[in-house]
Amino acid sequence: MTLHIGILVFPNVQQLDLTGPYEVFASIADAKVHLIWKDRTAITSATGLVLTPTVTFAECPALDVVCVPGGAGINALLQDAEVLGFLRAQAARARYVTSVCTGSLVLGAAGLLKGRRATTHWASHDFLAKFGAIPTPGRVVRDGNLFTAGGVTAGIDFSLTLVAELLGEAQAQAIQLSLEYAPEPPFRAGTPETAPPGVVAVAKERLASRQQAREAIIDEIVAAGLAKAS
Repeated sequence: MTLHIGILVFPNVQQLDLTGPYEVFASIADAKVHLIWKDRTAITSATGLVLTPTVTFAECPALDVVCVPGGAGINALLQDAEVLGFLRAQAARARYVTSVCTGSLVLGAAGLLKGRRATTHWASHDFLAKFGAIPTPGRVVRDGNLFTAGGVTAGIDFSLTLVAELLGEAQAQAIQLSLEYAPEPPFRAGTPETAPPGVVAVAKERLASRQQAREAIIDEIVAAGLAKAS
């Protein structure tokens, strides 16, 4: 029986959030990996790589796994009723609901994180609580059928973890070996806790304008939700 895995693709997606898990999932023998968007027009990622959706929202089959990557483009998705509605509908019947990096914030905007443990990119971790999630540190965080990954490269860890859940550890390890995924980074600068303070400051400065815009959008969503509830 074919396993249907859907990955959302959108303008200004962080391509490695998407292509890391895609490479792992596409290595499953009986799996169909769908790149999903509103239409089939080619999309340019945040770093300029052009990606082509393979299926539209309307054409998309019921998914076993739905995955939302992150990137600068998620700011526009946080208030996109069509995207959020699609995710809610698929999540209601999917075996697993997943995200990479700031894709978890889109799940939050769709109302899919309330009361659940989740993670995201370190720079956006504080935003999770605004969606009712329980911010939890980790490369991969699981809460029932919800799997969320930390920033960018954590998507590979997450996808291997999910393959182990779906098919067993031996299958996941075979894929890991075939990809020679044995990271040995040249620097201990992969987290704010291990990076030199000066490097952390530079990274935060580079992300500052995007984070400010994202925070304003999330605060608007939260305020609208509170007003509606009252």
